Order: sequence, then C-alpha cells, then structure tokens
Amino acid sequence: MSGVPSHLARWTGLVGSTLLALSAFLGGAFPGGPLRSTPVSIWQGPHGPLVLAAWVVGTGLLAYAWWALRDGVPSTRWALVTVGLWLLPLLVAPPFGSRDVYAYACQGASFAGGISPYEHGVSALPCPWLDTVSVIWRDTPAPYGPLFVLIAGAVVEVTGSLNASIVLFRALSLVGVALTAWALPVLARRAGVPARRAVWLALGCPLVAAHLIGGPHNDVLMLAALVGGLAVVASHPGRRGMLLVSGLLLGVAVAIKVTAVVVVPFAALAATAGPYRIRTLIRDGGWVVGGAVASVVGVTVVGGLDFGWIGGLSQGGAAIAWTSPPTAVAQTIGYLAVPFGGHVDALPVTRGIAVVVLAVLLVGLWWRARTRDPLFYAGLALAVTVALAPVVHPWYWTWPLFVLAATARRTRWFVVVALVASFLILPDGTGLPRYTKTVGAPLMTLLVIVVVVRLVRSARAARHPVAAD
Repeated sequence: MSGVPSHLARWTGLVGSTLLALSAFLGGAFPGGPLRSTPVSIWQGPHGPLVLAAWVVGTGLLAYAWWALRDGVPSTRWALVTVGLWLLPLLVAPPFGSRDVYAYACQGASFAGGISPYEHGVSALPCPWLDTVSVIWRDTPAPYGPLFVLIAGAVVEVTGSLNASIVLFRALSLVGVALTAWALPVLARRAGVPARRAVWLALGCPLVAAHLIGGPHNDVLMLAALVGGLAVVASHPGRRGMLLVSGLLLGVAVAIKVTAVVVVPFAALAATAGPYRIRTLIRDGGWVVGGAVASVVGVTVVGGLDFGWIGGLSQGGAAIAWTSPPTAVAQTIGYLAVPFGGHVDALPVTRGIAVVVLAVLLVGLWWRARTRDPLFYAGLALAVTVALAPVVHPWYWTWPLFVLAATARRTRWFVVVALVASFLILPDGTGLPRYTKTVGAPLMTLLVIVVVVRLVRSARAARHPVAAD
C-alpha cells in the first residue's frame, strides 16, 4: 500500500487537473491561436509564465497523485469517482495539447459535403474552419478509419458549427471513457488482476485527462471498443455468439483506428476453449476474426468510402520527432555524421527496418501467446506497435496502457513510460520533442541499445539456463 493517504491523492489530482484547465483557458489550442509556437514565444506571450507554470505544476500534481496510488487505490468505485472528479475541469476547458479536433471537424465537413477525406485533404472543400487546422494536415488524406469519418461527418451535420462540434467530440470521448470504465474491471477479473488497479492505472493516467478528454482525441473511442471486445472474449471463450460480438466490437475499433488490428489475432487465441489446437483456433477464433472483418467491411460499404481509406494510413509519418525510436535512431545517425562532413538521411532506412522488426515481433509474440496469456500478449503487441511506429504522440501510449493495466502483473515499466509522455506537450499543442531533439534523440537511441542488449541477454539465458549446484 502507498504511504500517501487516498483522500490527499484525490484532492491533489483535482488541483492538478484544475491547473491544467487554467493553462488551457489562458493558452490552450484556441481556434484563432497561432498554428506554431515555441516554448520561448509562449513564455513571451500573454500570460506566458502563468500558462507554463500552471501546465507543469498541474501535470506534476496529477502525475504524483496517480503514481502514489498505483499499487494502493482503495477500491474500484473510489477510483472511478476520483477519475470523474479529475476530468470535470477539462470538460469545460478549450482544446488542450493538440489541434487534432479541428482536423476531425474539417474531415467531417468534407465528408458531409460529398468529398472523400481519403482522396483529398481538408483544403479541397474548402473547410469553413480551414485556418484552425495545422498546415501539415491540410492537404493530406485522413489517417483514420471509415467509422470515425462517418462519426465526424454526423457530428458536423448535427452541430453545424465549430464550437458545437468540439463540444460533441468531447462528449463522445467522455462516453468512450465511461464504456472503458465498464469493460476494464471485466477484463481485469478474467485476467486475474485487481479491478481497482486496472481502472486506476488506465483511467487515472494524466494522459487521459490531458489528451483523451482535454484534446479531445478519437483514441478513446477505439480503446472503448477494443477493451470491450477483449472483455467479451475473455468472459465467453468457446461461446460462438459472444465471440461474434467480440469480433464485431474489435472491428469497430479497427474501423476507428486501424492500429487495433494487431489485437485481433490475440483475441482469436483467447477465444479458444481449452488447450491450443489448430482446430479449436479455427472453430472459435474464426468467429472473432469473422466478426471483425464483417464490421470493417460493413462500415466501409455503408459509408460509401470503398477501401480508399487504407491509402490514407501512410500519411501519419509526416511528423518527425525523437519520441519514435526509429526516428530517434535516424536523427542520431545524422548527428554523428556531421563532424565527418556527412549529411545522412537515415530516416527511410530506420523506419523500413522498424516495419520489418515489428512484423517479426508481432508474429513471435503471437506464437508465444499460444501457450500463455493471449490477453497480456495483446497489450505487448500494442506496446511494440507504438514503439516502432514512425510517429509516436504521447497519447498513443494509452493504447498498450489500457490493455496492460488489466492484464499485466508487473506494471512499473509502462507506467513510467506513460508518466514521462505526460510532460511532452504544452497546452497549445506545442511538442517539446521538436525543440529537444539534439538531446532527446541520442538518449532515446541509448535506451534502444540498452533494451536490445537486455532482450538478447534474456533470450540467451532462457536458451541456456545455468545448472544449479
């Protein structure tokens, strides 16, 4: 149990989220705000010192309260009430930490106007709120699944205004949090993990308040369907009807963000009743896979989007930041070449290698999961997917966090990653990695080397165990 009283942690976190809301009101990602800022320009701008102070202190208090009770939250109900209190200030704050919600609105306006956001950027409508969207995303196709495009189009048609669209997007994110709060305890109990710990680690994380709600980001909708699908399959292995429901939910997750597809093979393993057999995998897991495929295909056809949305997925690598390990390695190689008069662009190579490594790791994890806990390995699969992605935004770490919180026995490593990620984005969406690359890229590269060395040593030790005297 933690030495910090639970009531003190609760109110400390509430003060922290209130300070984050204050920083959003004073210097958040406003529609008419600057599209690109620097830490220096924020400091020199209106209320600059107060904006930065409220952000860093607020994030610190939230992080402290979350960390302090990571192993000692009193109960599931207490955790849910506390998370609800923490989210309240950010429900009424301006968009925080990202301008993505404006891109959602413009993509929805494009779709509502009869233009496929997978064939044209939002500048093609033109979107009535085009000046709110970051320049880098104005002429690129939407990187989201067809279901989210349908949702965004419906939001814009129902509201008809930018501000009302933001309110509705945030309300949908809150619904996603609520649905996840229902599914997490179910998944945790089936995995033999305390439900109160799972809820606390997943929903109490500062990334949830700041980015999933404060953003708001569509990731929470994907996670609600993903965790719900895993909870159903974990509760009803071998029951075909429920396995189909699980597959449909996982398909919904994929149709929002395609990243969720890496979980489907592990869910198919979890669907099998009894020991692993190819016959039982086909018999039981086939319902999960079939349901997922039916969801994605059905949404795509109903939306009239064909499968052009797959091409938009390649646009996510436009940003360059050291928070992506493959990108950090490429940046470091470039820095090392400069003293020797070289100008090396290793980015295509390192990202290409990362794709191959990811494919190998996903297959290896699935193979190991056959005789172990597929649900835990699903969380690991999400973790390596994020780690080897060409671009890693801080809120991406909520993907593995939500699954591992409910399935992992050892939690410190991914909790630390989420904790660090919480401090990387300023209230107006300015990413600190952009301005810390000369330090961040070498440090991330060093971390990659350390992790690889440890994994190799662990693999060798497993193959050649030392005999006891």
